Amino acid sequence: MNAIQSRPPSLFISHGAPNLILYESDTRTFWRDLGAKSPRPSAILIMSAHFETAQPVFERGARPGMIYDFGGFERELYEMSFPAPGAPALAVKAAGLAQAAGLGPALSDGRGYDHGAWAPLKVMYPEADIPVATLSVQPRQSGAHHFALGRALAPLRDEGVLIIGSGSATHNLRAFFGGEDTPPWALTFNEWLAERIEAGDAEAIAAWEQGPDALRNHPTPEHILPLPFAFGAGGPDARGKRLHHALVGPISLDAYAFE
Repeated sequence: MNAIQSRPPSLFISHGAPNLILYESDTRTFWRDLGAKSPRPSAILIMSAHFETAQPVFERGARPGMIYDFGGFERELYEMSFPAPGAPALAVKAAGLAQAAGLGPALSDGRGYDHGAWAPLKVMYPEADIPVATLSVQPRQSGAHHFALGRALAPLRDEGVLIIGSGSATHNLRAFFGGEDTPPWALTFNEWLAERIEAGDAEAIAAWEQGPDALRNHPTPEHILPLPFAFGAGGPDARGKRLHHALVGPISLDAYAFE
């Protein structure tokens, strides 16, 4: 068993379709290696693009169940479980930090793990023995708001908490289901993200809508907002590093670490 790390970096993970966990791919291998080779966190706080609310909501349930928030996929996905315990104390403490920052949080009790949370975590931590608290994305709020939320929660990393934003670096499903190869507009935006992140340009990522073809890559914002959140959780003067790069048509599965 890996030793607990005192201060893990925050992460942004592009979680892809839920059936990504069923088949060998570079992305599944990356997730598996990331969990196996990184020092073990004390707990995990994950923002999922599939938990949408108007204000920051932290789930404090002790035993979250499963949410199969998708249709038309392989039967075995609907039979999977991820029995990781919840992290009630972490959720309450995180909500307190968000409250102190004036971000108007709330707590929920009884929401299970959606696939933006359980799919990557099931591959990263198959023993499901690390406590997990989930956090909502707020699609009506700005990237700057999500960055500020991440910054408010950054001190949790000093306690060994792994903070993850789970979304997608690019996410135009209409283009994906239209059978497009990776188009120039997806390549351009994806590389713009990498350049700005690795330059430590938090302002650009907070104002992601101003990136090249940003709204074409993200017709709705819920999958990109976990990125400025993860950047903020990297702490003051954080820079990002691209850990993984993969494209499936117009969908980017890139992942980043921030510290």
